[in-house]
Amino acid sequence: MSFFTVFLLAVALSMDAFAVALASGCAIREVRLRQYVRVSVAFGFFQFFMPVLGWFLGQSVHHFIEAWDHWLAFVLLAWIGGNMLRSGIGGLRQGEPVSCPQSDPTAGWNLLLLAVATSIDALAVGLTFAMTNTNAFLPSCLIGVVCAAISACGLFLGKKLSSLPMLNGWAEVLGGVVLLGIGLNILHESGVI
Repeated sequence: MSFFTVFLLAVALSMDAFAVALASGCAIREVRLRQYVRVSVAFGFFQFFMPVLGWFLGQSVHHFIEAWDHWLAFVLLAWIGGNMLRSGIGGLRQGEPVSCPQSDPTAGWNLLLLAVATSIDALAVGLTFAMTNTNAFLPSCLIGVVCAAISACGLFLGKKLSSLPMLNGWAEVLGGVVLLGIGLNILHESGVI
């Protein structure tokens, strides 16, 4: 595979991570350097790791993984998005600002689940690498680096968007809707809905 082809693949694989980072940036009060680092490292690592894992799993389990990967991604995104919606709507009903969720989507289990959910499609890419006898390590490194950079940009843009007056107080609700939308889109692209 050429460098340009792998780069385009990396950008395409990073779009879910970008959207999730954008939603996370909208949902938190203040984005600090440690959050940029956590999001970039987590999303970049899993976008690197999943193609390598897929390559090792190879063609023998391709059909098994393909049958449920979209459901796993949907459940993870829907769970976190639903929690953000519940927290956001609850805050709106009580008249509280919603721009700071009770659980930081850039930390702990939330971040881990988001990173895994947005990188499941990269597992399929790794399976493709195995089926085409392509060494997965160098392309996976590029995919991880590109995803890390794009995720940081998403977090930055999300924070900028959350400061717009029309989004004030609705950022966490918007973030939850975006995550649910990504999950539904994954199901749609897989032909389930």
